[in-house]
Amino acid sequence: MTLVLRDVSAGYGGRPAVSGVSVEVPAGSWLAVIGPNGAGKSTLLKSIAGLVPSEGTITLDGRATSSMAARDRARAIGYAPQTPLIPEGLSVTDYVLLGRTPHLATLAREGPRDVAVVTQVLARLDLTGLAGRRLRTLSGGERQRAVLARVLAQQAGLLLLDEPTTGLDIGHAQSLLELVDRLRAEDGTTVVSTLHDLTLAAQYADRLLLLDAGAPVATGTPHEVLRADLIAEHYDAAVEVLSTGQGHPVVAPARPVTHSSHGE
Repeated sequence: MTLVLRDVSAGYGGRPAVSGVSVEVPAGSWLAVIGPNGAGKSTLLKSIAGLVPSEGTITLDGRATSSMAARDRARAIGYAPQTPLIPEGLSVTDYVLLGRTPHLATLAREGPRDVAVVTQVLARLDLTGLAGRRLRTLSGGERQRAVLARVLAQQAGLLLLDEPTTGLDIGHAQSLLELVDRLRAEDGTTVVSTLHDLTLAAQYADRLLLLDAGAPVATGTPHEVLRADLIAEHYDAAVEVLSTGQGHPVVAPARPVTHSSHGE
């Protein structure tokens, strides 16, 4: 699905937390929304998902999301919040089955097709062996995969992932993002995520959108956006932008040289 935002503003209680966002995300591509704390990244994702009031135009494959019924929007857009509600008593399978809710008639129960979809998703995310486990018994990485599985069970064309690597060490973060990228390649799913780690954002996303104080300040490829001067201006951070052997930008903190840092 191709996602297009035109002059989108969104917020709470009539006060915009983000405004003036215009961006196009082609079908099958990955946009990472970056920016300092409080920049409006999560609010932007919620506006796309229809969870906060917004102004401007948001379209999916040319259709305004504001004209979609709630069920149709839930079928088209899969949203994983930064801090998802994890029901204590549910097993992994029961939790992932919640992703099938938009496809069920009112008061209907899951049928064989829904169970088959969930079984396939669990296998793709290497969760089959954990299918009967209670969510509260899972590790952080396993729980994040279960959240992703619930979203994938919706079979939506657009995935919105708000800080999907929160609480994960670098190995589990890489594994999760590799998984999202592989599924994107296999299914042609469009991905919009927020990411605090700028180096990971550069390695996985096709394009970046930098927000600061609720406004877009840069958009483009990782090389175009991850410049030391832009990061210094909008993150108030001293960094060096290096490069991996594959040519991806690496954002490294650059500690100012002082007498104390040399033990003098």
